[in-house]
Amino acid sequence: MASSSSSNLVAHLRRSVSPASFRSYCAEFISTFLFVFTAVGSAISARMATPKGSAPDAASLVATAVAQAFGLSAAVLIAADVSGGHANPAVTFALALGGHVAAASAVFYWASQMLGATFACLVLHYISAGQAVPTTRIDVRMTGFGAAIIEGVLTFMVVYTVHVAGGGKRRGFAAAALGALAAGSLTGACVLAAGSLTGASMNPARSFGPAVVSGDYKNQAVYWAGPMIGAAIAALAHQVLACGPPDAAASATGSSRHGSVETVVV
Repeated sequence: MASSSSSNLVAHLRRSVSPASFRSYCAEFISTFLFVFTAVGSAISARMATPKGSAPDAASLVATAVAQAFGLSAAVLIAADVSGGHANPAVTFALALGGHVAAASAVFYWASQMLGATFACLVLHYISAGQAVPTTRIDVRMTGFGAAIIEGVLTFMVVYTVHVAGGGKRRGFAAAALGALAAGSLTGACVLAAGSLTGASMNPARSFGPAVVSGDYKNQAVYWAGPMIGAAIAALAHQVLACGPPDAAASATGSSRHGSVETVVV
């Protein structure tokens, strides 16, 4: 039994450093770069367009929400057939819990996503004439615990949507596009709903990149704990509600699909 477990571990480690896996990590780097660039870039543009001394208005919130909706839809779509189009460590965490991504590969996914987010913020900082990179912040009237709950609830909705409407690799362009549009649209809606409260990050990489470049790590625990817990609950809810017991036909054909999410163990 011990030797079998050891062999499985070695096999997973070898797959995690295979050429196909490295293509997945590169795809995650690019897709996360694209999303964070549009999300943080839109925040910089909205701030620059706001007259000095004026508080951000509803138009700025709408602009950033629309940018994040389109940006995430594109980010998910361009990587869907290579890596599954996660662009979010919380999504990777949920899929790893469900057995759709191997644990060793999940670590490399996270590293790729963090690097992509950080590089996007570095590029924005230097091409915008040294503009300060805005970080996700909690409203002064809120507590860290309350903000973590909000981030968890928002991430739960996004990750559950990814499980149901998303899919992973080899699903066809139409299905991938529909899943990307659903995830992006919901993300934009969540920014409109809670952007003024917590920044509506829903994505640890989205908060980590700006924190590294700005050197401001305040409340980073909120943007990690909330989304990760929300993602884990979403994975469990999907497993219980959407998957159900496997039917005889699926068992006979050896299907590796769980609900709408394809098993992707790289």
